[in-house]
Amino acid sequence: MNTHLLARSQHVPAPPDEVFAFFSDARNLEAITPPWLRFSVLTPGPVEMGAGALIEYRLALHRIPIRWLTRIEEWAPGRSFVDVQVRGPYRLWHHTHTFAEQDGGTLVGDRVRYALPLGALGAVAHAAFVRRDIERIFTYRHAVIAQRFTK
Repeated sequence: MNTHLLARSQHVPAPPDEVFAFFSDARNLEAITPPWLRFSVLTPGPVEMGAGALIEYRLALHRIPIRWLTRIEEWAPGRSFVDVQVRGPYRLWHHTHTFAEQDGGTLVGDRVRYALPLGALGAVAHAAFVRRDIERIFTYRHAVIAQRFTK
């Protein structure tokens, strides 16, 4: 399995508890996901976040409707959490979110390990558009988070 890595971080001028609380609300994923994905949370809310929580989403990847189910695998309130794909478009999706106090604010980290299905065809898709799409999604997310936490 050919595994890929996306690692991003950004400083936001808010305390870790406030930033973690924002990310702990599954509904906020709709606000930080680009509109072109037509993303929505299907799990009735409010979602009780913690290890074992399941969250179902609907989105469109290049106009193809996708249902995605993730599970919160690790939960360390105020510090980190990990979500993994149970069902969805990837062969592997393992997303670690970290929150650390830094310079009077919070350093928010994202580390995503992912792999595509379909062997060589998946590798071609990754080179052609998947890597670019994931980078665009996280660039959008970075901008929305920066705006959301600007004082």
